[in-house]
Amino acid sequence: MKKTLLTLSIAAVFAVGASAAEFKAGTYTAKAPGIHGDVTVTVTFTKDKIADVKVTHSETPGIGSKAAELLPGRIVERQSPQVDGVTGATITSTAIRTAVADTVKQAGADPAALVPLAVKKQAKNETVDTDVVVVGGGGAGMSATIRTRMNGLNVVLVEKMPFIGGAASISGGQVVAQGSKLQKAFGVTDDSVESMVKDFQANGHNLNDLSKLTLYAKNVGPTIDWLHDQVGVKFIPNDLPFLAEYSHRRALEFQGGAGTMAQHLREVIGSNGAKVLFNTRVEKLIVEDGKVTGVEAVDGNTGTKYTIRAKKTLLTTGGYGNNKNLLTDTYKNTLYYGPVSSTGDGLQMAQKLGVKTQLLEYGKRYPNGIEVAPGKAKSTIYANVGAFDQAGILVSRDGLRFVNEKASNRHILDPMLQQKGGMAYVFMDQKSWEGFYKRLPETGVSHEDADKYLAANGKSAPIFVKGATLEEAAKLAGINAENLKATVAKYNSFVKAQKDADFGRPVQYMKAEIAAQGPYYIVEQKPRFATTMGGVCTDDHLNLIQSNGKVIPNLYGAGELVGGVMGDDSPSGANNGWALTAGKLGTHFRTRCCRCHRRGHQSRQISLSPYCRRAQSP
Repeated sequence: MKKTLLTLSIAAVFAVGASAAEFKAGTYTAKAPGIHGDVTVTVTFTKDKIADVKVTHSETPGIGSKAAELLPGRIVERQSPQVDGVTGATITSTAIRTAVADTVKQAGADPAALVPLAVKKQAKNETVDTDVVVVGGGGAGMSATIRTRMNGLNVVLVEKMPFIGGAASISGGQVVAQGSKLQKAFGVTDDSVESMVKDFQANGHNLNDLSKLTLYAKNVGPTIDWLHDQVGVKFIPNDLPFLAEYSHRRALEFQGGAGTMAQHLREVIGSNGAKVLFNTRVEKLIVEDGKVTGVEAVDGNTGTKYTIRAKKTLLTTGGYGNNKNLLTDTYKNTLYYGPVSSTGDGLQMAQKLGVKTQLLEYGKRYPNGIEVAPGKAKSTIYANVGAFDQAGILVSRDGLRFVNEKASNRHILDPMLQQKGGMAYVFMDQKSWEGFYKRLPETGVSHEDADKYLAANGKSAPIFVKGATLEEAAKLAGINAENLKATVAKYNSFVKAQKDADFGRPVQYMKAEIAAQGPYYIVEQKPRFATTMGGVCTDDHLNLIQSNGKVIPNLYGAGELVGGVMGDDSPSGANNGWALTAGKLGTHFRTRCCRCHRRGHQSRQISLSPYCRRAQSP
């Protein structure tokens, strides 16, 4: 990860009161652990104030980097490390505040005594006129914003967080690519809309909204081509991995993972003329004569109230996984792995207008979580792939295999929930551990964190253990050692025979026996919840529909907000694919655009109007 140095020296011109602290004038340095290693701060003090804060870090672009960008100013302005952190970047925020507090001690003062100065907010009212307002900056919102600018229209993207990216930026990094030129170029030429629809219905237990699913299947390929050819998103060449949910290899992987993809989209938006309002929450949809004519929003930092008037309003606010009031008990009690911003804002605004909803009781659970904090999970989904590509196996607390490790997430989760404690463990020899460890950072578990977990050796959550022998590892993890020994011997016999007689693990993932000599590693696997399946109902133009069947003019939805596409469960890469596809489609409104407005031509739903081809590049 690239090191970044941020400097901020701000005069607190709106601060009320004055610090009574006395410092030993000078410059002091301290560090504290962030997500991707240490965060280093360099703080300059005069005799009576904090004059300057510099932060050097390797944190995630757009998330942790926002904390490094914003907190130095807050600390200087408030003259205290006791400032609010950046929502969604808790670890980085804590690291910065801890390190600054250390420098305060070095300067001879007590950080606890530095009560933050009050700051007067100069709130104002501002009216903005635009063609399109996009509410929410996740995958769908970013895709919509980019496409709108390519169509030559003005757009305002409103995001309540200090950064954009949403769930897409912390996803597994796969995306459905059925029907794309890349899928064909990588060797799959016989996939089809019909096949994709059939696979999704099977995975979603036929609860899918068939019209939306078909819309998705018809348009995801052109969306992937657009992202690659026009937006510049890069994919791993020739990487169409086998996935149990699909009859064809149709999931591409973003080069550098989801975080890299999201950062690229941020950069495109930053350079294409879109207006982005960060830290700004939409509080109300403006309705006039039965039509939505824009939104009212408030900047959480300045208090500025925005009235944004738009010809079209597109809700891309994501799901509601981080709002327990909207969840059933099943999901309330499952470890959460998703953005803090997923609180159902768009859903609740739409419901106030009588918008029809479906499948609100369903969410996506995965069988590959580790509990990094009470109630909070991180994912090992790709780390597990690295282990299962070697000789890693899944076992219960009883030390028994219970499933084909290469089955779909759903077909691993269901039997996993039947095991003791409703969980499982990945058991690995040294080579399997190396495959597991290498891929951990792809879903946000740094090697530094993994080393820390392993150093605890089972004494604290999450359970990561290493034993010189099988028996030692099993004891540390609380697993039945005798059963585990027998399980390993049985699995090795299947490898020799090149047939998993118990669970049908594909032979291409039975390349090697589990080593006869240690060390051995065991990592917990707990169910995690990331994505809600339900949401608002729309027509095939993504226009929101009321319970009486009428559309709400000028109001559209895209991404996780729109319910029913997946049924009750989503296959790998499906949520990213739907967000990016729906965001792109959500900009092709049934209205006149740019020159078409004057010429009386309707813009096409899928492709650009011929009168708008002048605006095809960001």
